[in-house]
Formats: sequence, C-alpha cells, structure tokens
Amino acid sequence: MLKKHQVTLPSIPGLKRLLSYQRAWLLPDVLAGVTVAAYLIPQCMAYGELAGVQPVVGLWAILPPIIIYTLLGSSPQLSVGPESTTAVMTAAAIGPLVASNGSNYASLASMLAFMVGVVCIIGYIARLGFLANLLSKPILVGYMAGVAVIMITGQLSKIGGIDIDANTVFGEVGEFFSKLDRIHQPTLILGTIVLAFLFIIQRRFPTAPGPLLAVLLATASVALFDLDRQGVAVVGEIPAGLPHLTLPKLPTQDLSTLIASAIGIAVVGYSDNVLTARAFASRNQYKIDANQELLALGTSNLGNGLMQGFPISSSGSRTAIANSLGSKSQAFSLVALVVVILVLLFLRPLLAQFPKAALGAIVIYAATKLIEIPEFLRLARFRRSELFLAVSTIVGVLLTDILVGVGIAVGLSVIDLFARVARPHDAVLGEVPDLPGLHDIEDWEGAKTIPGLVIYRYDAPLCFANVENFKRRALSTIEAEKTPVEWFVLNTEAIVDVDITAIDTLIQLHSELAAKGITFAITRVKQDLYKQLKRSQLLDLIGSEHIYFTLHTALAAFQARDRHSNKQTIESDK
Repeated sequence: MLKKHQVTLPSIPGLKRLLSYQRAWLLPDVLAGVTVAAYLIPQCMAYGELAGVQPVVGLWAILPPIIIYTLLGSSPQLSVGPESTTAVMTAAAIGPLVASNGSNYASLASMLAFMVGVVCIIGYIARLGFLANLLSKPILVGYMAGVAVIMITGQLSKIGGIDIDANTVFGEVGEFFSKLDRIHQPTLILGTIVLAFLFIIQRRFPTAPGPLLAVLLATASVALFDLDRQGVAVVGEIPAGLPHLTLPKLPTQDLSTLIASAIGIAVVGYSDNVLTARAFASRNQYKIDANQELLALGTSNLGNGLMQGFPISSSGSRTAIANSLGSKSQAFSLVALVVVILVLLFLRPLLAQFPKAALGAIVIYAATKLIEIPEFLRLARFRRSELFLAVSTIVGVLLTDILVGVGIAVGLSVIDLFARVARPHDAVLGEVPDLPGLHDIEDWEGAKTIPGLVIYRYDAPLCFANVENFKRRALSTIEAEKTPVEWFVLNTEAIVDVDITAIDTLIQLHSELAAKGITFAITRVKQDLYKQLKRSQLLDLIGSEHIYFTLHTALAAFQARDRHSNKQTIESDK
C-alpha cells in the first residue's frame, strides 16, 4: 500500500477567528469600521497621488488587501492598505524609469506590487519571520512613540490650513512655526475644537465613538456654516469606479532595478507591518505570528498587483483609530471595505464636505494613544539600557527614517545582548549555616566554600564571545581559596550550549588544572550539553566518572574521595 503524504497548507487564522465571532464584538467593530473608512478614504486618495498614480487608485489599493489580510493575517486589529512610506518608495522607484523610457506608470506600479508580494512569500517559505524577534519591547515602545510624533507633525498643515513643503519631522515643525502669520484662523479653530472634543468625550464618556461623532459633527458644521466658502479645506469630490483584474506585464528592461526596489519596499513594509502588529498585540494581550504576517502581506501585495494597485503595508494611524474604538476583529476592516465600495458606487457626496482639519485632529488624537509614558518610566526603573534602546529608537526614527531608525535600535539591542552574554553573572557555591543546599557565597553572610572544593557556576552559554572571560574568572576563584583546591566542579545548569571555541578552552582549562593536581568535574549536565561534550571527545578527556547530573551526586563523589584517601593513608601507616 502506498503511504499518504501529509501536505501542510498555509494557515488561515483570520477565517478561524471570524468563524468563532462573538456578538459582543459587533458594535465596536462596526463603529471602528465606519470611522476608519471615513478616515482612510481621503487618506488613501492622498497616498495614491503620493505614489504617482491617480487618487482613485489609492482607494482601489485598499480593496484586495482588506479581504486577503482578513483571512490570512494573524492580527485581529491591524489595518492594511496604502501608507506613506511605501507610497513614497514606489514613486521614487518608478518615476525615473518612466522618465527615461516612457513606460506606463500604472502598469509598473502594479508590477512592483506583484514583485513585493513575491519577495514576501519567498520570505514566508524560508521562514524568515523569526527576524522579527530582534524587535524587543523597548524597540516597540520607542517605535510607536516615534511613529506617533511623525503622525502628529504630518497633520500640522491640515490643522493650520497652510502648505508645508518639508518632509522631515523637524523640518515640518520649523516650517509650521515660521508660517504662523499665514495660519488660516477658521481652519485652526475647527481643528482645535475637534481635537478638544475628542479628548473631552473620551474622558467623560469613554465608551462613546468619539472619532465617528467628530466626523459627523465636523461635516455638519461645514454644511451649516458654509465653512468651505470661508477657506476651510474639505475632501472634495471622490472619483467613482472599481478596479478590474489585470495581469501586470513584466518589463523587458530595468528589471533588475524593479527587483531591487521590490526587495527594499518588502523590507520596509514588513518591518512596519510586524512592528505595528506586535505593538498592538502587546497592548491588548494577544500574540501574532511573524512568519504568517509575511504570507499575509505578500498575498495582499499580489492581490494589488493583479487589481491595478501599488505596493502597500499597514497603517499605524488607522489601526490606532480602530483600537481607540475597541475593535476586536478584522470584521472592522470588512465594514470599512463595504463603506468604501458604497462610497465608490453611490455615496461619494456624503464625505465631500468632510473638513481636512477634522481629519488631522482625528489623526493627532489617535497618535497620542501610541505614546506610553508609563512604559518609559517602567523601562527606566527596570534597566537604564532598556530605556536607552527605546529613546534611541525614537531618535533614529525621527532623524533618519523608520527602517534606518529601527535598524539602529536593533543593532544597539544586539550589542547590549552580546555585552550581557560576554560578561554574565557567575557564582561560587558554598554552604550557609542553617540553610540546606548550596548557595552563592556572595549572597549570604557567613557562607563558606567546602575546603578543597570549588563549585563554580557560569550563568550563560559558553561561546567565542565569553569563553576567555569564563576561563579567567574560573581560575580566579581557585586562586581566591585559602586552602589548596583538589576538585574544581563546573556547574553547567545555565550552560545550555557550547561552540567549538568553548570546547577548546575547556580542554585547555582541564590541562592547566591537571598540571596543578586539581580534578576537573562537571555537574548539572543537561542531555543536550552531554551529547555535545560526547561528540567533541571532551567527555573522554574528563572521564565519565567526573560527569554528574546533580549537585548532590557531585558533592557525594568529592566526599567519598576524601574517605577513600583517608583509608589509603591509614593502611599505609600500618
């Protein structure tokens, strides 16, 4: 009989979540979906223009990702679709190609989205999602705070009713203050009122849908007081129509440039995607699958490539808005999808009078939720290096860009980790009066080592980065003993792994101790470490009789050796 081979299919976590949907989630998901839709319609149109395509393409580019991510994504809250960074990178990649050879811009944008999808799916197959584990808690806290500042400064032009040409945080702030005399007063007043309304409604009525009420009231105020005629900018006419399936054409020239751009956009998009997803997962006590996010993002971009879109990632601002309204599942994205389709087909005039100042106020309100001051204080109390990583992430994100800033923070995090691995805690174990067992003699007053015996514990795996530090500190413990040392016992309870450099150093240590007449033994040996010692032949050198799996058996062997030595001395005297 032929054996049936099991085929592992891609996980569909979103579908499983929807099938177990709870009725209590419906109201917050609907409110979040409608509010996010009111926000993303003008936002995605702007991102379409930023990417170099028609504004309506920005709305088209939200449709496939919402459906695909709802099924494949591991985050119940993440809002995917067009966002500023990938839009800018798309324009930077395609613009020069169109200028040099007259290629079709929209076709290249779709092809680039398709390539980004392929790159992400290759990463999923190669299981590269583990790289997200380099993004520690301080990096997440700092990243979200940095993104919040970028979100806030990006709305200064909308709130003030002025044009700001700068594209950096400090440039936007500086230009805003340099143009204070040009601020449009009605726009500033409207934006300030909406922002104050959002904070007041949150404080007085925390369960009320503040952003949705702000959208409705701001739109009504424009209609009642003719604010658009007084110079208050509104969203304006929304184009009609839906995208259709089109297979993007592979360009015969500049292919290498597009591939390089696709890899860069995939790295940036995935970094933003997984950082935002993990940050909200940490806030709301659930987990995401970093590798699954590669698949979800990849297929979302593939969908956009086939439906006349452009590369996309996730939106921290839209996710923050949904979170502030208590979204519980990707049903909020499906609600937003329905609203976008209705607007594209029938309801375009409803949002035409929505003031952009109110849009900016909603973004600023959502951004303030991303800055967790208590977390910074917690990091400061726990370890200063953790606070330094968080602050470094903020500075890196603000001074460079999101990807470079996160890269700097990850580098500092790895350096901090290596520093702790290279110089870990260690201990010499001894007896404490009236306390059973063996303990770190530095932790207890009156603790003493057993004469002739040093039990040394090194609290880290042994590798090339710390093995010289280990050897120096191990020998120093022997030199610190007042009575001659007969046995040196290495407690390996924290040494779960060794590399070949560590093996060679252990061989050297064994030889040096043997030359001094000191027996080298190992205790608390785990099975994985035991197998490594056996493969390296270090086990044969030490002798299996000097490998112990518990401290008790190691101590008993040393004491038995004393009794055996005393018996030999008595017999020789006779």
